[in-house]
Amino acid sequence: MRTLILCGGKGSRAYPRTLEVPKPLLEVGGRPVLAHVMEIYARQGFTDFVLAAGFMAKLVEEFAATLPTEWTVDVLDTGVETNTGGRVAQCAPVMGETYFVTYSDGLGNVDLQNLLDFHRGHGKATTLTTVPLPSQYGTIETGGGGKVERFQEKPRLPDHWINAGYFVVEQRATKWFVGEDFERDVLPALGAAGELYAYRHHGFWKSMDTYKDALDLTVLCADGVPPWTVAADPLPHVKTSA
Repeated sequence: MRTLILCGGKGSRAYPRTLEVPKPLLEVGGRPVLAHVMEIYARQGFTDFVLAAGFMAKLVEEFAATLPTEWTVDVLDTGVETNTGGRVAQCAPVMGETYFVTYSDGLGNVDLQNLLDFHRGHGKATTLTTVPLPSQYGTIETGGGGKVERFQEKPRLPDHWINAGYFVVEQRATKWFVGEDFERDVLPALGAAGELYAYRHHGFWKSMDTYKDALDLTVLCADGVPPWTVAADPLPHVKTSA
């Protein structure tokens, strides 16, 4: 089963760090975040990858050449200006009947086999993984009369769920590839057709949207056991570098 990783965006929110390298190659714990994403899949037995490149595609190709030889890694240049939906559409013909799709900057200890079993159980065209919304602010809990009882630093909000990536897609989903934006065009079309289900992930997840996020994730690597590896299959940790 193949895994498509979207690696082609310009990473404008990580500017100016992305003037020199594409966002997937920004480092977390001394290695490209893309390496960490790929290892999430590889540890669980999924080592057949397609990297949908675009912005600075040559550097993504150079990175791919450093990866373990037992992995299968194809890099497809899907264009600098292509949006996420267009990249998936371009790569779909080489992905097989059922395939994973994910972003190159979301790190989580998602149980991929459970995700796949959930997907096969509902029988529809696409599954997305959701996580509780992480608040960007601390919250305050009060008791009677407004007495402050507890502070929570940037809690997760369990009543609000967001798209964390980690998709499973059937080849027949291409029928609903109605626009260039996977999140704003394709997923709503699949949802309206009743062909989209949500798998809830309650474990660790964090997206590397900005350079500050990269620094925060690097801190989580300090003890050598990042939280996105905790529930992974106990295969040897594969070290890669750009």
